[in-house]
Amino acid sequence: VQLQASGGGLVQAGGSLRLSCAASGRTSGSYAVGWFRQAPGKEREFVAAVNWSGRSTCYADSVKGRFTISRDNAKNTVYLQIMSLRPEDTAVYYCAAGGRYNVVSGLPSPDYWGQGTQVTVSS
Repeated sequence: VQLQASGGGLVQAGGSLRLSCAASGRTSGSYAVGWFRQAPGKEREFVAAVNWSGRSTCYADSVKGRFTISRDNAKNTVYLQIMSLRPEDTAVYYCAAGGRYNVVSGLPSPDYWGQGTQVTVSS
């Protein structure tokens, strides 16, 4: 499975972005997908995940109410809508797929990773 993340950019605080993760490869539509982010000098952290059908989602506490993950299996694409951006949301955002989806922890051990897309929020 190959993953291609896009949609990052430079935005002002309070703005919004929609990130996309396009998947290709064998049975790519049957995997759970997650978003992670890594800020400068920090470890990569879980942000959100969606199960294969799109009916179950999981979010990190820090993004609940501002981030929405969704998927369109017909397009093999998972989206991350980000609202009310804050400077602390600045990071490289990665999408990942595979592994076992968990309704509490999201996607602890994905099998596949895409390249990141940079999100920079100015104050």
